[in-house]
Amino acid sequence: MAGHASKQIDSKTLWGGKISPFSTSYGKLMMWFFLVSDALTFGGLLVAYGFTRHNYGGSWPIGEETFNSLPFLGHGYPLIYVALMTFLLIVSSVTMVLAVEAGHRMDKKGVIKWMVATIIGGFFFLGSQAWEWSHFIHGSEFGKVELADGSLAVVKGHFGEIENFTVTKAGHHHKVDETITEDVMHMYQHAVAEGHVHNNVITLHDGSEARIAKKDNSEMKLLVKESGGTYDKGTVIEGAEAIKMYEDVVNSGDAHRITYGANLQENEYGPKQYGQFSSLLLVSTGSTYFQEF
Repeated sequence: MAGHASKQIDSKTLWGGKISPFSTSYGKLMMWFFLVSDALTFGGLLVAYGFTRHNYGGSWPIGEETFNSLPFLGHGYPLIYVALMTFLLIVSSVTMVLAVEAGHRMDKKGVIKWMVATIIGGFFFLGSQAWEWSHFIHGSEFGKVELADGSLAVVKGHFGEIENFTVTKAGHHHKVDETITEDVMHMYQHAVAEGHVHNNVITLHDGSEARIAKKDNSEMKLLVKESGGTYDKGTVIEGAEAIKMYEDVVNSGDAHRITYGANLQENEYGPKQYGQFSSLLLVSTGSTYFQEF
């Protein structure tokens, strides 16, 4: 039976430079370098993440509770948006392969068609990443709350809409009886975090004071993540009791008892390491997608 003989290359030609060893194209070698470096980068991050989580003694955030929002639809959709972004990533990779295949056939229209589809998918994916992580960084509407016994709880439920602030004491920028309707959520969260809300009155950054017009919170649950003097980890507080406990903290005037969002120092979802690893994985994911183009 006749066979195909392998091409023999002498050692001087093989390792003498100017050509690729093993007769492999430069583009293929660079792709392998990219894949190996990508695998090592994500592998290192995931190993470090697993080691940190294994050694953390407290309650680690649950993905279904942290990533449960959809654009325009609000909360209550655990990991649905994550699954959608994964689908977009896979589809845009397929369209890129189809564009390369069309190029091999010298099909210019096919290349343009599949590259346009790839670019559209890429923009949707990166836009989705920006939306999801901006919400992760800014946090939920309720934040993480420190209860009276020192326990820490995440909050679930329906947040009553903030309608406006009516100024009752003038400051440097706002006058008495002025109604503030812009950026009220951001001002409200900042004031709550700094302990500048007391008895439904908010102290604004310019020193003025205003009465808060806000609808009632409802369907609230407090899920205790860190034990305190009264409540143990895993305790669930619901209904009117949960609403009262949360409102007591909001109106206590105490700073740093409610944490919103995540940064490298603190985050409402759990230990600060969780936010740090999330930031690193976000940067790695975005840079990887750009490299794949």
